[in-house]
Amino acid sequence: MANHLLEKPAEPAEKRNRTRSLEELGPNYKWIALSNTTLGMLIATINSSIVLIALPDIFKGIKLNPLESQNTSYLLWMMMGFLVVTAVLVVSFGRLGDMFGRAKMYNIGFLVFTVSSIFLAATWFDGSKAAIWLIFWRVIQGVGGAFLMANSSAILTDAFPQHQRGLALGINGVAAIAGSFLGLLVGGVLAPIDWNLIFLVSVPFGVVGTVWAYMKLHDTGVRQKATMDWWGNITFAVGLIAILVGITYGIQPYGASNMGWMSPMVLSCLIGGVAVLAVFAVIETRVSNPLFNLSLFKNHSFLYGNIANLMASIGRGGLQFILIIWLQGIWLPQHGYDYTRTPLWAGIYMVPMTIGFLLSAPVSGYLSDKVGTKWFTTSGLFITAATFAALIAIPVDFNYWAFAVILLINGIGMGLFASPNRAEVMNSLPANARGSGAGMMTTFQNAAMVLSIGLFFSLMIAGLSSDLPSAMSNGLLSHGVSPADANQVANLPTVGILFAAFLGYNPIKELVGPHLDTLSQTNQDTLTGLKFFPHLISEPFSNGLSAAFTFAIVCCILGAIASLFTGRAGDKAAIEPHESVGEELASVSMGGVAARDAEHSEKNSDTGGPDSDRPHRPEHAYR
Repeated sequence: MANHLLEKPAEPAEKRNRTRSLEELGPNYKWIALSNTTLGMLIATINSSIVLIALPDIFKGIKLNPLESQNTSYLLWMMMGFLVVTAVLVVSFGRLGDMFGRAKMYNIGFLVFTVSSIFLAATWFDGSKAAIWLIFWRVIQGVGGAFLMANSSAILTDAFPQHQRGLALGINGVAAIAGSFLGLLVGGVLAPIDWNLIFLVSVPFGVVGTVWAYMKLHDTGVRQKATMDWWGNITFAVGLIAILVGITYGIQPYGASNMGWMSPMVLSCLIGGVAVLAVFAVIETRVSNPLFNLSLFKNHSFLYGNIANLMASIGRGGLQFILIIWLQGIWLPQHGYDYTRTPLWAGIYMVPMTIGFLLSAPVSGYLSDKVGTKWFTTSGLFITAATFAALIAIPVDFNYWAFAVILLINGIGMGLFASPNRAEVMNSLPANARGSGAGMMTTFQNAAMVLSIGLFFSLMIAGLSSDLPSAMSNGLLSHGVSPADANQVANLPTVGILFAAFLGYNPIKELVGPHLDTLSQTNQDTLTGLKFFPHLISEPFSNGLSAAFTFAIVCCILGAIASLFTGRAGDKAAIEPHESVGEELASVSMGGVAARDAEHSEKNSDTGGPDSDRPHRPEHAYR
């Protein structure tokens, strides 16, 4: 009886750990895992972009003018905060999932995401206090999103047998990327009704997802205890945060300059961040449980596949911003859309890009499994580069159907690249290195998105700065504005004019302000009408557009060339035959640890290793 009493607590402990074999969970568990994690990825990525299209309504709602110099930082962090947090934390959170349970960490992410969405929607004050409140909870929402992104694919890899993992991860990946496009449409529809709705809409999905995940998701992977690579985690986070913060503030004016790239603060962040990341690289070569396995770069497919992915992410990351500025600030007003309606229609008119991606990504992923990945990734980036060239070639006041076809082909090109590139990188690695490789790939991609936004904005500002001041001054003078007032407005920081177009404000009304009262009603109506500013900015904008998209073309071509070097024979031989426990715990995006554990168990069963005394069971029973 004493033995019985001693054994009895084992069952509650197992329940607390929520660890089950797939045989216990049944054949339908994998579909439950797929549906829940796809929901999580979808709402996380929708929220990463939903704010972009809703910023005008948010700032009007909290009664704060983001175009005033003292408020520019609020605008930047409202846009970039979520992206910066997810880029920095996704690797560490994936590692926590492997150490303490992927389902548990994923569930915490859903809860954090839901709670932060409630507080974002419940903002009850105005002005700078409201902006700080929103930015704070937006960062917390990013923390929840990082938990979801870091552990969803690992849960799927645990749940699905090897021959179905591609399908599951493909569906999950398409949902993740499609969410960033759908966020623009959802934000455009809801924000004009009530800006609080863009955050409130996530709450019911978050509540359902949190309860559903807690009740139904279980850890099925075998985990090993390991010491945390604290110095690696700290130096990686500090270095990456410093660089991303430097990029964020680099596009703000500094002194008499249109941008702040030469300010001491930005230079300190960029140089200091690079130095800290160099220290991180040294640490990772010396610790026994590194966060990143740098030896993976000896693998040509991993090296060049990541270079291609980095170039593609930089090339396309700022595209949404440029298209929003183009549509909201120029094209839609020229075609009779009031500035207050432009956010909604900008989201609608960008739908062809989403359709192209959704059509090509699953097909290319399926076909690349049969005929190889290299030609899909290479052709996809060349097609994407060609669409950037087409966007440069069409007039600023374009025919929409030509624009829609270009966006559709752009989405197709990105879809052709995305799935096969991830498959190429991960398939080039032996099972015992997939965890570390996946974490590194995800980090590069997320950080590249923030870098891309900073670079695209900088190139646009540089292109506008050469011609916009004179065009602005001449245009204002011709409609009765005094030389002193026209010169003052023309010499305002270019980023303010760019943000005015991006935010869907009536730019002249915001920039000229009280000076309008001194003009005749005819001149006032002309300056604040739907034709004056779009016509004024079209030629300078075309210069900035050419600079930004030429840079994107170069990135895509470099990525396509890098793709040609993937798939070389002997890549796997370059990987160390044993991966440290720390590297095992770095599984973020593809959840390779579970697959490795299963293969290790099978190997031991066949060779008389430590697991050979276990009764023979299917592969998935050990995950």
